[in-house]
Amino acid sequence: MAQERLWIFDFDGTLSPLVSDRERAQLHPECKQLLETLVTLPCQRVAVLSSRSVEDLIPRVPIRGVYLGGGSGIEWCFPDGQRVLSEGNWEEQLSRTRDPLLHDLSNISVIPGVELEDKKWSVALHTRNAALLAKEQLYSRIVAWRPPHPVRIFSGPEVLEIQLFPEVDKAFGVRMLCQILKFDLSNGVVVYAGDDENDAVAMRWVIHQGGNALMVGSSFPVAGARIVKDHSSLIEEIRRMVGLDITT
Repeated sequence: MAQERLWIFDFDGTLSPLVSDRERAQLHPECKQLLETLVTLPCQRVAVLSSRSVEDLIPRVPIRGVYLGGGSGIEWCFPDGQRVLSEGNWEEQLSRTRDPLLHDLSNISVIPGVELEDKKWSVALHTRNAALLAKEQLYSRIVAWRPPHPVRIFSGPEVLEIQLFPEVDKAFGVRMLCQILKFDLSNGVVVYAGDDENDAVAMRWVIHQGGNALMVGSSFPVAGARIVKDHSSLIEEIRRMVGLDITT
């Protein structure tokens, strides 16, 4: 009998190549094919967990059978269309804390080449188009920043992500999904794949639970995680893990 696995994938930089225009991000065709294959295999559940909102994520992952997590796992959309909000008064807290934080970050991000992205549950400051001096200015401003409410800051390839709720990270999202699905960690295995610091937090939790982690790139090494250089290497590794012919 096949081992029960819960596959959880980051989206940007893992299933989707990083692009300068974030609105144009989409599943790499080979990654789309992989997910479509995984959801058909016995005892395999598949999820995509992103800091994007669920509304943003749904049209980017048009695959039946995949669980979609937004806001690092605060909100979930199930394959049958059911929406689940993790336990807590998130919407109420967001209405109180969002505006002053956005105001601060809008002022901080007024640096040539720095772009602010409002992701509802977090705010991303992208530096892909910024010069080195501009990046240094941004980092200095963030270090000196005293936000009106507690936040949590994660680094990624050419981005700083400000999580509006410090208790929320992708490890939180993985735990929530396991609880919602009643996934038995003593019998099943979680496999997590990602590429940034927030993903690294989830990987450490997954590995501690006896699961597996795959880090795309080597910018955020995690003890016990396997490093794969790109999406093609990620696909090959996963196909090996489930016993699929990597040449097909």
